Amino acid sequence: MELGIIGLGKMGLNICRRLMLGGHQVLVYDSDTEVLKIAQRENISTSNSLESLVKNLPKQRVLWMMLPSGDITNSTILHLSDLLDKGDIIIDGGNSYYKNTQLMAQKLSKKDIDFLDVGTSGGVWGLENGYSLMIGGNSNAYSKLVPLFKTLAPSKGFGHVGSSGAGHFVKMIHNGIEYGMMQAYAEGFDLLKSKEDFDLDIKSIAEIWNHGSVVRSWILELISDLLTEDSSLEDVAPFVQDSGEGKWTVQESLDLEIPTPVISASLYSRFYSRNKNKSFSAKLLSALRNKFGGHEVFKSR
Repeated sequence: MELGIIGLGKMGLNICRRLMLGGHQVLVYDSDTEVLKIAQRENISTSNSLESLVKNLPKQRVLWMMLPSGDITNSTILHLSDLLDKGDIIIDGGNSYYKNTQLMAQKLSKKDIDFLDVGTSGGVWGLENGYSLMIGGNSNAYSKLVPLFKTLAPSKGFGHVGSSGAGHFVKMIHNGIEYGMMQAYAEGFDLLKSKEDFDLDIKSIAEIWNHGSVVRSWILELISDLLTEDSSLEDVAPFVQDSGEGKWTVQESLDLEIPTPVISASLYSRFYSRNKNKSFSAKLLSALRNKFGGHEVFKSR
């Protein structure tokens, strides 16, 4: 298939690479000319504007956006809606708030432009391991793009989860669960590190747990890698950012009156980390976010 990719950030460029390895043709656009130069060095076809991108794609066009949630995503969708024709498809693969997604879908439907929201998990490792894709929107549009999803995702790693907004909603809850899992690991390793009586080798413990224990996981593998590189995380500031999905998940739990004490507490712990907290668990959380998602790490010095 041939499609356009908009946004070549932490995940967008790797999505291009994986699609090309799978035999698809991609034409890309990013407002950052330096990023476009990286793409050009890899023989990825580039455009210098959205207008040029749309013009050079074959009809029934497919545009896949990987942009930060909020204004930049919304404005890009609206701009594209003025350039596209009936039957074209826009995909939002970012972490947009699902209610905004529903509003955008309504606006696009008035122009007969299909809109799929694709919750995308896999971080900076997606090129190698594939992406988990949670897809909302029109089922007919979804069916047309199954070859793309099969290329990007591992076996059984993608699916149509519901109507417009459902993909981003499912990804939001996924990220809320991720908050809780990371917090539990971080607190556990903080306890291990603080038990000075035993002089525990926490990097060895992480490796032991990764072979046969009930808490083994990809997150634990990343922890093992981090601790092998630097078991003290001395240069990592205990300042843990959040990208919004945890807040949205907790707000949804309030709206639905469904208790989420673990996810809520993990979100509050991130807030607490920003108040000159020096805990090892906060350091580990910050380093983990960088390891799997390429998120910024604040240095302690």
